[in-house]
Amino acid sequence: MRKPDRRVLPTIIGVSVMTTLAANGAVLVAHGQGGPDPRTNAEHQKFVAASGSSKISPAAVAPLGKRLEPHILIAAPSTLPAETVSRVRGTKGVAGTEIVDAVQAVVAGKRVGVLGVEPSTFRNFTPKPTAQSDALWRNVAGGDVAISFTMGSDGGVQLGSQIPVGGKQKQAQVRVGAYATMGIGDVDAVISRATARTLGVPTGNAMLVSVPEKKVDRYVKHIRKMLPKGAKAVEVNPEIDYPEPGRVPTARGKVMTAQQVQTVIKAAYTRLGWPYVWGGESEAEGGYDCSGLMQFAFAKAGIRLPRVAADQARAGWVIPYSKAEPGDMLIWANDPTAPGYISHIALYIGNGKMIAAPRRGTVVQVQNVYTRNMKGAVRVNPGHAGRIAG
Repeated sequence: MRKPDRRVLPTIIGVSVMTTLAANGAVLVAHGQGGPDPRTNAEHQKFVAASGSSKISPAAVAPLGKRLEPHILIAAPSTLPAETVSRVRGTKGVAGTEIVDAVQAVVAGKRVGVLGVEPSTFRNFTPKPTAQSDALWRNVAGGDVAISFTMGSDGGVQLGSQIPVGGKQKQAQVRVGAYATMGIGDVDAVISRATARTLGVPTGNAMLVSVPEKKVDRYVKHIRKMLPKGAKAVEVNPEIDYPEPGRVPTARGKVMTAQQVQTVIKAAYTRLGWPYVWGGESEAEGGYDCSGLMQFAFAKAGIRLPRVAADQARAGWVIPYSKAEPGDMLIWANDPTAPGYISHIALYIGNGKMIAAPRRGTVVQVQNVYTRNMKGAVRVNPGHAGRIAG
């Protein structure tokens, strides 16, 4: 779902915090979050590489504690000052915080967001099936990298394989220990903080904060006043406004014109037959992934979309599929490691048909709409789409 190498990390505040690292990256400022999952811990193990080769003791990673929703992400070019961390933690209403290392780096040839974490505590801030997997966190603590489900399945990165991780000039071979979406948009890889230090990732330059869910905006504004120059605070999980069944929100003219709809559909048709390429959004990458195809088609109508499906789902009003019209986007939550997280998107063209870039090994094509794991349709608001695209 991500564009590799040339991409500048998008943020909901329209700013990328740049820094010079041994890993040659940009500080990560991103958002998005998965939801609860009925799967058992045992079912999730098929997404974890065999941990028998790890020398780390099972006791080295603490059992799952109380899970907390990460609502705010703070990121800076360098280590967050201790005073800032203390003030945030001491803010009334803050339920919990987690210090992480955040960077944009090269993983298996793709430029993606990477977090360096303490497995014993960071697991409490992840989607339920990811948090519950003891083997997953032991692998990370033992030096493995956990990559997102989409990077593994659609990017073709095999579980248990050795892949290069680091900068364009300095990389180390790291084993893929798990497929585990962390529910944070633009984060496709997680390593331990010990591994992050060997790669030159900035230490403690980011922080997750859990606050009262109904007051996130208020806390973001308050926390921003505490931050040093260059640091940013953004909401991790902007809510998707799902309407009541059968209802369509009043658009008040803030939707695409008939001409824009026609342009978007025509643009998508011109990509038929192009290969699915994870991270692809143009001919330069040799093909398109699902959200890259949407970004390309809507751009032809002068509409800017954010890069990933989870963010594109917030580019307008989410409506029931039964109310979908040509030019709407259809969204699915197919990621078994983060149920509820929007991981696939396509363009509805009417009469039960859509144009989609389905998966690795396929091409952009017209498909019959299927409703398994579908979360509805998105009626795009061009102005809002541009604002969240940054």
